[in-house]
Amino acid sequence: METVNPAIHIVDDDADFRDALVWLFDSRGHQAQAWPSGEAFLAAARAQGALWSPAVVLMDIRMEPLSGLATFEELRSLNCPWPVLFLTGHGDVTMAVAAVKNGAWDFLEKPFQDNVLVDKVEAALRTVQSEEMQQAQRLRQALASLSAREREVLDELLQGHYNKNIADHLGITPRTVEFHRANIFEKMGVSSAVELAHQMGRFQLS
Repeated sequence: METVNPAIHIVDDDADFRDALVWLFDSRGHQAQAWPSGEAFLAAARAQGALWSPAVVLMDIRMEPLSGLATFEELRSLNCPWPVLFLTGHGDVTMAVAAVKNGAWDFLEKPFQDNVLVDKVEAALRTVQSEEMQQAQRLRQALASLSAREREVLDELLQGHYNKNIADHLGITPRTVEFHRANIFEKMGVSSAVELAHQMGRFQLS
């Protein structure tokens, strides 16, 4: 499997600070993308359609008009698995601690040392990469567990064919196709053919 390069999403309403962090992570060999507001970042997150690519979020806790905490809560409501690391001012530490107790990855108080920030983000990235590898292995095992007929139905699904077309191609009834389709989705842990195609492509499974 080709290694996926996790994105670091930097969410901060200070343009100079955003640019400095993008430069910092770029200089350390990481792919970073900056967002000027919680709203802009959430729009990009929603576009993932719950098919989350690996990423870590670095977010200022105080932003206008949507605060970092409000952005985090909205991200959680999307069931987004991305670790969130808050950047805080001295007066925001109590809020940041509460956010961590509520599921945030960690927080770092400004001003901070670059190396400390990079170390914390890289620790979160290692967690994401480990989970990604586990997911790929689970899907490979699920793929290997498919019967020969299920594999034939799977190949037809990935070509975008409907049940009736699959039945005609394989010489079976549409009801039998539905049975195999349900088994495939259950084994692969997906709920639709689109999600199945996405996961197969994401992990380069065939």
